[in-house]
Amino acid sequence: MNRIKEVLEEKGLKQVWLAEKLSKSYNMVNSYFQNRTQPSLELLFQIAKILEVSVKDLIDLKTSINE
Repeated sequence: MNRIKEVLEEKGLKQVWLAEKLSKSYNMVNSYFQNRTQPSLELLFQIAKILEVSVKDLIDLKTSINE
């Protein structure tokens, strides 16, 4: 599971903004936002760079460890 939704909300940013920065469709970013689809590791690093956070900040380690 990822924390993209939480990090965007903490920073006061919108999904549309992230979609534009990633050159991805709103629907694709929304699927990451809702944890229906997980971004590739490469894309996760790109998202972290755009949001100026660590990749660790985008991963829900509690959920990931228990799965």
